[in-house]
Formats: sequence, C-alpha cells, structure tokens
Amino acid sequence: MSAKLMETKNANTAEVWKELLDAEALAVRVVPASGWANAGDLEPHDIYVPWGKLHVAVEILRKI
Repeated sequence: MSAKLMETKNANTAEVWKELLDAEALAVRVVPASGWANAGDLEPHDIYVPWGKLHVAVEILRKI
C-alpha cells in the first residue's frame, strides 16, 4: 500500500523529486493527477511512497 507524499505542479518537478528520493534508496511512484489516460507533462502529478517508509521520506524532505 502506498501513501501520498506530495503533489507537484508538473511532470518535470515530479521527476526531480523522484530522482532525489531514488538516490536515498526509497521506492517512489509518480502518478498524474488526472490518471494515466489523460496524462500530460504540464498537469499536476502525485508522488507516492510505501506506507511503511512515509516517515523516512518526510525526514528526507525535512533535511532539504
């Protein structure tokens, strides 16, 4: 099960956050806010992490 960590403004910023969290060995899933059928680069994207690792992700974001 995944927990929503944050919402980004577009796909590019979501990719930057994904790469940062991947570098910290944290599994990340990026999902377009409107779903995959209508996905676009300029729409908001949600970032999800595993439920048990949410506290780790929050701690990483806090240190930035």
